[in-house]
Amino acid sequence: MRLSLGMIGGGEGAFIGGVHRMAARLDDRWTLVAGAFSSVPERSRAFGQGLGLEDGGCYGDWQEMVRAEAARPDRIDAVAIVTPNHLHHAPAQAFLEAGIAVICDKPLTTGLAEALDLQQTVARTGMPFVLTHNYSGYAMVRQMRAMVVAGTLGAVRVVQAEYAQDWLATALPGNKQADWRGDPAQAGPGGALGDIATHAYHLATFVLGEAAQQISAETSRFVAGRRLDDDVQLRLRWAGGARGQLWASQVAVGAANGLRLRVYGEAGGMEWSQEDPDMLRFTPLGEPPRLLRRGGPELSPEAQAATRIPAGHPEGYLEGFARIYADAADLIAARKAGRATPATTLPGIEAGVEGVRFIEAAVRSAEADGRWMALSEDNG
Repeated sequence: MRLSLGMIGGGEGAFIGGVHRMAARLDDRWTLVAGAFSSVPERSRAFGQGLGLEDGGCYGDWQEMVRAEAARPDRIDAVAIVTPNHLHHAPAQAFLEAGIAVICDKPLTTGLAEALDLQQTVARTGMPFVLTHNYSGYAMVRQMRAMVVAGTLGAVRVVQAEYAQDWLATALPGNKQADWRGDPAQAGPGGALGDIATHAYHLATFVLGEAAQQISAETSRFVAGRRLDDDVQLRLRWAGGARGQLWASQVAVGAANGLRLRVYGEAGGMEWSQEDPDMLRFTPLGEPPRLLRRGGPELSPEAQAATRIPAGHPEGYLEGFARIYADAADLIAARKAGRATPATTLPGIEAGVEGVRFIEAAVRSAEADGRWMALSEDNG
C-alpha cells in the first residue's frame, strides 16, 4: 500500500528536507502530496509547485495545512516535520490531534516539558509517531542490536560512541544551517550536543536496548562568539553495569561524518563506522577478528530485512533513512487497515523524550563541572 505524505519545512536551502523526500520515495511506499515548506506563504506555495504538487496541496503555512487536511476525506496519512527544532512541538501536536500520524526530525523538542506534552498527546490519541534517528535503519546496526539481544557478546562492559565533523571549525556567518543550529532560541540548549551527540547516544542505546542511567558531561565552545557548544565529551553509566564514553564534535578538522560505535562484552567485541556502513567487525574472545558484510550469510533476520541489494553494492545514508520510512509505512498502513501493528524497533516518542532528557542532563552536568546526573524520569 502506498501512503500519502505531507511535509512541514524542508524548503529552499534546507538540506534535510530533500533527504526526507528521497528516502520516502526509495521503497515506493510514500507519495508526497502536500506541504508547507517555508515560513513565507508565497515561497511555500511556489516551492510546492516546483516539486510538482497540485495547487490544493501547496499550503502557505502549517496551520492552514492542518485545518485543510483534517477536513479532507482523502487526508494525508502522515506528516513529516523537518523544521528547526523549536518548530517541532506545535505542528506535531496539531497533526496528532487532527488524527494524522507524525514523522519528526530529532531532537524531539527544545525542552523536556514540550517533549512530555507530546508523549501524553501520543498516548491520548493513539496516533503513530516516528522519530527519524536514521542511523538505526542501517542493516549492520540492526545486526549489532540482534547480537547484543542474542547474548553473542555476553554481558556488555564498555561502549564507545563518537560523532566527529569539521563543518563548524570556523564561524560561518550567513550560513542558514549554521545560523539556526547556533541559536538557542531555535536549536535549544545544545549545539553539537543536540545536533549530533543525540545521534551517537541513540545509536548506543538502540544497540544496547536500554537508555543510560547516568551522565557526566563537559561541553566546549572553541569558536569565538559561538553561543552553543561545538564539542562534547561525556561519560555514561548503564544500570546493568556497562560504562561508556561519547565524543561529539563539529570542530574536528579533517572529519567528515565520523559516526562510530564500539561495543565490548565479556565474550567479544564489535565495531561499526557510518563511513563504511556495510561492514561490521566482530571479534569473539580468543579468536581472530571477523568481518560481517551486509547481505552476507549468517546475518540476523533483522539485518537481512534491512538489506535491499546484494552485498558489494554499497548501501548508505539514504537507504538507512529510507528504512525508517519503510518501517513507518508498515506501522501506519497496519493501523489504517485495522490490523495488528507489526513488532518494530522504530524510534518513537519514547526515544524522543530520552533524547531531550539526555541533552538537558548533559547541559546541567557541564554547568556543574561534570557532576554525574541521572537520566531517569524522576530527575528529568
